[in-house]
Amino acid sequence: MRGKTAEDARLLELLDPVAEAAGYEIVRLRLMGGDHARRLQIMAETPDGEMVVEDCARLSRAISEVMDAADPISGEYVLEVSSPGIDRPLTRLKDFDAYEGYEAKLELDRMAEGRKRFRGQLAGVEGDNVAIDLEGEDSTALVPFSWIVEAKLVMNDELMKRGAERRAARISEEPQDSTE
Repeated sequence: MRGKTAEDARLLELLDPVAEAAGYEIVRLRLMGGDHARRLQIMAETPDGEMVVEDCARLSRAISEVMDAADPISGEYVLEVSSPGIDRPLTRLKDFDAYEGYEAKLELDRMAEGRKRFRGQLAGVEGDNVAIDLEGEDSTALVPFSWIVEAKLVMNDELMKRGAERRAARISEEPQDSTE
């Protein structure tokens, strides 16, 4: 789920160690576009879920060095490094655990209960299964993580509040300029 294609998977093999050495985790990687004007989009964060502009620049430089040396993409491309954002994709089992209690949309690679798309409140992880309280259902559904092809948080007031609280906490931890 962190990459969609075999080429994405090869790039993840190359770039995961680079990101980890720089102190980041790749949440999702996508190489998009045809032979011309391709775009390598990397969403990343620190192990504690942060990613500010300076982090994006630092990781972009580290990745660029390796990409220039290894030259794994034929032709020209643009590298984009960003945070996953507030309504982030959920690509790792730990993401579903970290965002327990928040609303998410899941898309499966197969039919389950007559459908492929589900929406509900995340209820954590049980083994290799994602637990989700589906809208209009009384019981918690367990979805094998391996069946999920796409998942993301749903933008709502609760999620926006969490994002604002995290930004406020980060700002309060930053050193203050003392000009006299």
